[in-house]
Amino acid sequence: MSTAPKIVGTAETVVPIYVWELPVRLTHWLIFFSILILSATGFYMGHPFITVGGRPRDHFVMGTMRVIHLYAAIVFSLAVLFRIYWMFVGNRYARWDQSLPVSGERLRNLWEAIKFFSYLRRDPLPYAGQTATAGLAYAGVFLIQFVMILTGLAMYTVYAAPNSLFQAFGFLIPLFGGLQMAHLIHHIGMWLLLIFLVIHLYLSILFSVIERSVFDSMFSGYKEMTVTVGRETRDA
Repeated sequence: MSTAPKIVGTAETVVPIYVWELPVRLTHWLIFFSILILSATGFYMGHPFITVGGRPRDHFVMGTMRVIHLYAAIVFSLAVLFRIYWMFVGNRYARWDQSLPVSGERLRNLWEAIKFFSYLRRDPLPYAGQTATAGLAYAGVFLIQFVMILTGLAMYTVYAAPNSLFQAFGFLIPLFGGLQMAHLIHHIGMWLLLIFLVIHLYLSILFSVIERSVFDSMFSGYKEMTVTVGRETRDA
């Protein structure tokens, strides 16, 4: 007659965990590439650096840049809004409470993450999703992105056709203190997003070296996590 299995020891093993769902990965890359396009075209519109010979109407470089900027802005806005929506319907790693530490667990995660970045903790947190510090950073980034969308809509009312639906956003202009202030906020927001992009890329590479799968996970959705399991034996 056999008896219940007995735990005779423990061992570490690496298991894949499905963290980033397809909508999260898709919006992540749409936002990333649209920011690059918006920054390049936006910088050109503020400081034209392409010169061509002949009559401007034969080339229409500025107009082309504005059109590219507009379509990239539409992609960016839809991706941001859908990602915010997914915070309420996605899996546990995509939820809004991963950005705002409202639970005791996330507050402890926040403290441990601060200790790691302050060199008071040697190893990173064994957590498949975002750390609480990363979540807070993303919350700030989403706020900046939302402000970028609103200031962009405010400024576009100047160029939109009189009967365009974009004219409905004219009420945003006085909310930002006029077109000049909206433009300044928009410009500052662009640089803040670019700074975050550089830091985010650096940390992604750093943690990919430490955890082996952070960067790859935004393509596959899976992260490899080391877990401790018990070895069992069963007496006859």
